[in-house]
Amino acid sequence: MSRPETPPIKVIVITGLSGAGKTVALRALEDVGYFCIDNFPPQLLRNFISLSATGKNIDKVAISVDVREKSFVDGVEEAINSLRKDYDAEVVFLEAESSVLRKRFKETRRPHPLSVSSGGDIQDALRVESEYLSFLRNLADRVIDTSSYTPHQLRSFIMETFGGDRKSSMGISIISFGYKFGIPQDVDLLFDIRFLPNPYFIPELRELNGLDDEVKKYVLNNQLTLRLLVKLKDLVSFLVAEYVKEGRSSLTIGVGCTGGQHRSPVIAEEISRHLKSAFDLEVKVIHREL
Repeated sequence: MSRPETPPIKVIVITGLSGAGKTVALRALEDVGYFCIDNFPPQLLRNFISLSATGKNIDKVAISVDVREKSFVDGVEEAINSLRKDYDAEVVFLEAESSVLRKRFKETRRPHPLSVSSGGDIQDALRVESEYLSFLRNLADRVIDTSSYTPHQLRSFIMETFGGDRKSSMGISIISFGYKFGIPQDVDLLFDIRFLPNPYFIPELRELNGLDDEVKKYVLNNQLTLRLLVKLKDLVSFLVAEYVKEGRSSLTIGVGCTGGQHRSPVIAEEISRHLKSAFDLEVKVIHREL
């Protein structure tokens, strides 16, 4: 009885013009399950894929190839054709209109990789690179013009195109904290709820925290809190839906009160409960001060 054949490894080679979105595309592929490597020498592709084939959990590989270096050019076509014989390999070439690329380099204030050899003339650098990579463009299975894409739109397009049945999933972290201990780093949305009545000033509640029923009742049995939650839930639902469309992979929401012991844990838990019921997303809550 013959053993079933193992499906070939899916290989995507990302290449193209500088500023066209190669890094964005590679990160998007990583988010849909590809094992990714940036700036890999083309001549070593086959050896690397062969080694990857021995790993049981690696069945999709994406590699960014940059062949502006002359030492990388020799053997590129041979290496790619060799991959195509034994693997499910696809070459994706990203490009954009020169006016768009000029604008992108100007906005990011990054020099074009060939700007030194072109005397700092960005237009000349773009022309030289386009001519230099024309042979690789001809080898491509798919040419993508990213001129009209924002980074988020390109990311979504790549994920939809190469993600198969796997959909992007945004993870949400909700952090309750106390302002007197500092604002958490890397918070995307920040809500200050220090205007709500503070259980700290109620003697029997002072030593408790926002996870205790007595504190929850005190915070939630207040008309101001109820009005706040209606508005917060509506705003957060709207934003989360838009962030998911945008293709974000994570979102961090900070909810702060004075000491992070009473009000912020209660509100953070309420927002978490609402999001879990409204979206099929992973939502975790961190009470930093508890």
